[in-house]
Amino acid sequence: MNVTFFNTKVYDQQFFSEANKDFRHKLKFLEVPLNENTAVLAKGSTAVCVFVNDLVNKQVLQHLAQVEIKLVALRCAGFNNVNLKAAAQLGIKVVRVPAYSPYAVAEHTLALILTLNRKTHRAYNRIREGNFALNGLMGFDLHGKAVGIIGLGKIGLVTSRILKGFGCRVLGYDVARSKEADEIGVEFSDLDNLYAQSDIISLHCPLTPDTYHLISDASIAKMKDGVMLINTSRGAIIDTRAVINGLKREKIKYLGLDVYEEEGDLFFEDLSNKVIQDDVFMRLLSFNNVLITGHQAFLTIDALQSIAKVTLQNITDFEQGKELVNELQA
Repeated sequence: MNVTFFNTKVYDQQFFSEANKDFRHKLKFLEVPLNENTAVLAKGSTAVCVFVNDLVNKQVLQHLAQVEIKLVALRCAGFNNVNLKAAAQLGIKVVRVPAYSPYAVAEHTLALILTLNRKTHRAYNRIREGNFALNGLMGFDLHGKAVGIIGLGKIGLVTSRILKGFGCRVLGYDVARSKEADEIGVEFSDLDNLYAQSDIISLHCPLTPDTYHLISDASIAKMKDGVMLINTSRGAIIDTRAVINGLKREKIKYLGLDVYEEEGDLFFEDLSNKVIQDDVFMRLLSFNNVLITGHQAFLTIDALQSIAKVTLQNITDFEQGKELVNELQA
């Protein structure tokens, strides 16, 4: 099957080309993102493959339908950027990779927590400049601390297991209680109790209308003074301006982000020679207790191999008329 890939980087081309030896699809890699202006570039293909920041709204889907695209294959788990109802109306199937490597994101979550706590990023820069002073580098023991996990899917559960290994007390919130969470020793909690008791709060829930700006002025006010807040899920779960207010009041003492609600114009690109126009993002960078990575939590060899294999299998299943086990329904 002919497949047009949008928004690709060198690593996408590398891993998909390698995995495709077993599938033999015809892959066309484009660096440009998918939007209303670029959708026409998919002409001649039956499927498109897109990533988290590609635009797949009603207008884009209409353009894709005009060039006879029948399948949108997401090479990610999140799908908040896709208008599923419009896709269904146009007869376009949508598939995703529901779980590639929960360990990749969970381990990155711990990397953010440990780096913020022990300030290893600041220590690294000091040592390179010959500064061996320890002032300002004091952290705390993770052992015995209460960590609130919002979202107990695969990533949230793996994160919980790791934290239990550190000797943390783990409180968890999800719309449904799972047996596995109980087996791990997660204390199921409502949000208000989780906010009030957690020394660290880590977000692992999908972006839905219910979770949009879940972290707001109101929820931050319920948190412990000096809380650490981590987000490796979706940027818009956090109201960035509310978090900035929390940092200024020192309600939030540590902030670790791998996602940002307006990341579409920033992340995955080299902007080192440009002036960044996002004033809110630049305000975040001005705090020395904020650590931001550019949506790299998924970026491990294991995860990329899994993403490529599952995505290409989704495409093959569609081509062969098999059941689409990873299909998204409106």
